[in-house]
Amino acid sequence: MSAESTEHALSEEIIDDQDVSENGEASLPKASSASRLEEEGDVAADYLEELLDIADIDGDIDIEVRNGRTYISIVTEEESDALDSLVGEDGEVLEALQELTRLSVLSATENRSRLVLDINGYRQERTGHLQKVAEDAAASVKESGQPVALEPMSAYERKIVHDAVADLGMVSESEGEGAGRHIVVSAE
Repeated sequence: MSAESTEHALSEEIIDDQDVSENGEASLPKASSASRLEEEGDVAADYLEELLDIADIDGDIDIEVRNGRTYISIVTEEESDALDSLVGEDGEVLEALQELTRLSVLSATENRSRLVLDINGYRQERTGHLQKVAEDAAASVKESGQPVALEPMSAYERKIVHDAVADLGMVSESEGEGAGRHIVVSAE
């Protein structure tokens, strides 16, 4: 069999295993997407487990796939300053570890990852704080009628605030560049 006919046979086999959308384009089936996310979680967990071993830090790794994303949590049953050091001030170390973990997944799977890493419930606590910030900003806009600029935050945190502001019936836009990118909340 020639290289060209082998390639054609392989492409037909791949198309047979894919769903075809209404416009005739091939798309990955949901099961494939779920298994890709599970593989992503396994690769990330292996990477983080090795990192914890090297740093001699105790922690359990939980993997969850929801809303088209892989969520990895590192937790411990007892208070751990070592895990807190992996969060860092304002989550800076956590953000860096998340990016390194995403790079590890990319290297192993050749797929970009949107996984979310949480350590000791930091992101969960931060989400509660960000929802309160959104509520306070919305209340201020309703009271004064003036737009409110929030502190700079990561893309993930801005997404949480945008969603919370929208749920409150207000409008939000991201402004600025790089580390100074922030949200402005307004009535319109």
